[in-house]
Amino acid sequence: MTLRHFCTYFDHRYLVQGLALYRSLAATCPEFTLWVLALDTAAELSLADAALPHLRVVPLGTLENFDPELHACRNTRSLVEYYFTCSPCLPRYLLQHEPSIQAITYLDSDLFFYSSPEPLFDELDGSSVGIVPHRFSPRAAQSHARFGRYNVGWLSFFRNDAGLACLAWWRERCIEWCRDQPEPERYADQKYLDQFEQLFADVHVIAHPGANLAPWNVARHVIGLESNNPNVDGQPLVFFHFQGLRRLAGPIYDSNLGGYGAHLTPVLRERVFRPYLHALREAEAITRAISAPQSNSSGIRRRAGGLEGLRYTAGRALRAIKAAITGNLVWR
Repeated sequence: MTLRHFCTYFDHRYLVQGLALYRSLAATCPEFTLWVLALDTAAELSLADAALPHLRVVPLGTLENFDPELHACRNTRSLVEYYFTCSPCLPRYLLQHEPSIQAITYLDSDLFFYSSPEPLFDELDGSSVGIVPHRFSPRAAQSHARFGRYNVGWLSFFRNDAGLACLAWWRERCIEWCRDQPEPERYADQKYLDQFEQLFADVHVIAHPGANLAPWNVARHVIGLESNNPNVDGQPLVFFHFQGLRRLAGPIYDSNLGGYGAHLTPVLRERVFRPYLHALREAEAITRAISAPQSNSSGIRRRAGGLEGLRYTAGRALRAIKAAITGNLVWR
């Protein structure tokens, strides 16, 4: 069995999602290491206390010391834009500092695996770079195609000339510009992926429909069950991208499907979303056990009181109403 190397990043606000991602890899990928760039001290200390056997922590300061140009960007862009800028810098650091790593796969921290990723690595055999398309549904494409044809949820880079050159080029572009605002040829760290195939050899676009199932593409697929396991167009669901999932109140969540014109089916609710919500609950228990700072499994930052607090409460209530009307609420 090949040892698979994955990397991701998050701060303490996404600690719960990151732990859920780790647990899903542990259940589906027997031989793996998850390298985590801890974006703040709270996340770094919590992960150290958790002492997970297949997880290695990279403090943000370590990456910044290795990459001074990254550090120089810190005060020139917003926090989220700086985080986006880290996306190519982390795998580049790992490939340079860990000679045993022959391929590194970046994962967004809000992914969750349901079956083995080996079919994806089988697809990537002989490649230099692996990327996943958005596969937008027709409805989602109308509003979201401007964000690029490919998604940063999964990116694999192999230790060969083309793989390293592509990763270096992506990092250079993100250092130059990484704004959270779509333009015709670029958007954050993501739209640069549209150029990979034209500029570099052996870039493989993952075709497996179970890779990166997400709110923006679920409406174009047939989601079913085989032996009680979810499948996509007849193939196993490998991982779902829970972008935009939000806790509304207590155990009730907005699935974020409605924003893309999709709807929760019984299979999605029971076999995709509820297992993830259960994993978030278990991760919350871990953070409490290690006395971590209060993490927010919804990804929502704590808000101030007064008028700002009222606006936030009203916005959350409006989102709950919309999700209820469209049948896109899910609860654990």
